[in-house]
Amino acid sequence: MPADLVLQRFITATASFPLLAIPFFIMAGSVMNYSGISTKLMQMASVLTGHMVGGLAQVNVLLSTMMGGVSGSANADAAMQSKILVPQMTKNGYSPAFSSAITAASSAISPIIPPGIVLIIYALIAQVSVVKMFIAGYVPGLIMATSLMLTVSFIAKKRGYSRVRDKPSKASEIARQFIDSIWALAIPFGIILGLRFGLFTPTEAGAIAVLVSVLIGVFIYKELKPSHFIPIMKDTIYGTGSVVLIIVAASVFGYYLTWERIPQTLTELLLDITTNKYLMLAILNVLLLLLGMLLEGGAAMIIIAPLVVPVAVQLGIDPIHFGMVVIVNVMLGGITPPFGTMMFTTCSVTRVAIADFIKEIWPFILALLMSLLIVTYMPALVLFLPNLM
Repeated sequence: MPADLVLQRFITATASFPLLAIPFFIMAGSVMNYSGISTKLMQMASVLTGHMVGGLAQVNVLLSTMMGGVSGSANADAAMQSKILVPQMTKNGYSPAFSSAITAASSAISPIIPPGIVLIIYALIAQVSVVKMFIAGYVPGLIMATSLMLTVSFIAKKRGYSRVRDKPSKASEIARQFIDSIWALAIPFGIILGLRFGLFTPTEAGAIAVLVSVLIGVFIYKELKPSHFIPIMKDTIYGTGSVVLIIVAASVFGYYLTWERIPQTLTELLLDITTNKYLMLAILNVLLLLLGMLLEGGAAMIIIAPLVVPVAVQLGIDPIHFGMVVIVNVMLGGITPPFGTMMFTTCSVTRVAIADFIKEIWPFILALLMSLLIVTYMPALVLFLPNLM
């Protein structure tokens, strides 16, 4: 490729209106952390699951599921919960390694629940509807959350981990907490409904999420202060800088692949191996898992998606369904040794040895692998909500 064409692609890759959604959603997540919205979500999760065996670990999973619409980033969710929940779990008798393992495992759910940034990135790469990708994220996210909660329950019973509450919360208590947390819960659902009814684009949704979060933090929860402005801007700039640099560099790489006809060659090579779409999905799952172990989730997806989406489409696999398979794979790779990014993020915050973390993470990896198989081979479940549109 000519050098001037490389530079031109690098610059023009940033000139994308949907890409503008990324800094808005990163900023919205940071505002929510400083405005008390994340705390309200944690209190709601505690009321709903605190009575279960391994109560705080169950809260951890449910909070990650709720935080999908807030942070939209697995590493951001892992870092936040490592600071907030892991010390609490350790005080309540959970081992630091177990607390770190469930925190990393549950953070894999966050990007899959809308409006996760990876959903937007995949939609741009595969040229599919961002709204449909958002809607498709709910079922896989809930499947992953359920599998992790069942695994937590099994381990907690075996080890005798305590409950946060002796008995389930009364309906009146749940109702009170729901009313107290209603503004925090309304943001992700408001975004989805607004997109569904065409009130705004995904990019505008990010801007609205920032505005609403600021208003809630200042006037309702009254925790957002002027002194928080600089740390919020730093979070946004650092987060956007790293994500967008990966995207534009990957865009150049993707253009190079097309220039050299590598996707077409790979498609022909894979189709020579098999034309059975179920066997092809198994092959691609292994490939994606290995890549997810070696690279950060967003980078892994940006590099591999342009190569494998044409193969999936040619075999009649729905690109929305395949997008969820790709995203679940790279998120699972993020917690898998030896190079999982969420593993390193969590262990660096909690100061747990990697060797101890690895001993505790395997049951959760197996639970998420079962979720991956369900998502891969039961497309009707994944596409149920998008098809309603």
